[in-house]
Amino acid sequence: MDKLVRDGRDMVAGMSPQLTEGRFAFVDGPEELLAQAIGFFREAEGLSLIVPAGLAPNAMVMRCITLQVHSALDGVGMTAAVAGALARAGISCNMVAALRHDHVFIPETQAEAALAVLLALQRGAVTR
Repeated sequence: MDKLVRDGRDMVAGMSPQLTEGRFAFVDGPEELLAQAIGFFREAEGLSLIVPAGLAPNAMVMRCITLQVHSALDGVGMTAAVAGALARAGISCNMVAALRHDHVFIPETQAEAALAVLLALQRGAVTR
């Protein structure tokens, strides 16, 4: 198992962002799609799902960049650094924190640009 990282700068320095295979969409339920979802959250208004884009032809197509660092759930700073860097580049993102890694969903048309921004952010953290 990878070392659990808590320090924000160390998380950014070790994030090694990778564009994952697949195209995804965020949708509002239905429960029938739950088995095909890569992620979900039950909100007061209903079930939010992250599904393969082919299951949601009218939804915005997203790509996912997985941050390879094993970030601690109580680690501070990486989400803010990643979202801030992308915002400064004019790239919207939806952050999903899982147990082992953080995942950054961005519009498909901005995936390569987002990856370049995150790689530059990582290089900056490593050289400090």
